[in-house]
Amino acid sequence: MKKHLLSGISIIALAAATPAAAAPLAPVVAVYNWTGWYAGGNVGYSWGNATSTYNEPAFACCGVVGLPTSFSSTQRLDGVIGGAQIGYNWQANATWVLGFETDIQGTGERGSTSSSNPYTFPIIDCEGACLANGTLSQTQQAKILWFGTARGRAGVLVNPTTWLYATGGLAYGRINLSGTVADTACTPTCMWSYGNSATNIGWTVGAGIEGAFPNSRNWTWKVEYLHVDLGTVSGNGFDTDFGGPYSWSTRITDDILRVGFNYGFH
Repeated sequence: MKKHLLSGISIIALAAATPAAAAPLAPVVAVYNWTGWYAGGNVGYSWGNATSTYNEPAFACCGVVGLPTSFSSTQRLDGVIGGAQIGYNWQANATWVLGFETDIQGTGERGSTSSSNPYTFPIIDCEGACLANGTLSQTQQAKILWFGTARGRAGVLVNPTTWLYATGGLAYGRINLSGTVADTACTPTCMWSYGNSATNIGWTVGAGIEGAFPNSRNWTWKVEYLHVDLGTVSGNGFDTDFGGPYSWSTRITDDILRVGFNYGFH
């Protein structure tokens, strides 16, 4: 009797355990992690400024009236940009992500200005002294041929797949500046040119947001703003028309808004 009772209990226990063992396990969802290398591309638009100054003390000599010795102008450097980036992220914990990124950009940024300044000057001819008129015209063009950055990034996770970040570091780029000055008081018109091309090093700061594409562990999108300061290009020369030295300088700054994508190698 005892043997039959124990057998019955064993059968009941086995039957009760079998459904639990056969029940499917819930899938384990891996937590998204930002750590790893990545590379991608970007495209955007910029609205930069080339703030220029031309100085020639000789404009104030010899009784010339109406010409300042210093001319200031600003060339707007609006244009489309595009390029590629590569970097590394490290997710420190559930809140913070740190990283480093470098990029290189091609650009169509360029701008130009022109000005015209009438003046009078004394002359002496066979009839005596009198005043003559002239006009000094100036044109100037600035270009950013290409630029790049090398920046740190630090930010906070809004959720496991999206983070907001601040960024800043080194900027560098190739700048071209050219200008001409023409004086109609000469016969024929006197004209001289100035300019220079230089690869400058400066700085950049900005901010952005980056997130993973839905149902993807490798592809991400980003929207980013950067302010770039590429420093100053300058030069000097000698004007044989007014008979004196001149100098010029142009400071380049740029504001950039761009969108991009990255592929993470993790």
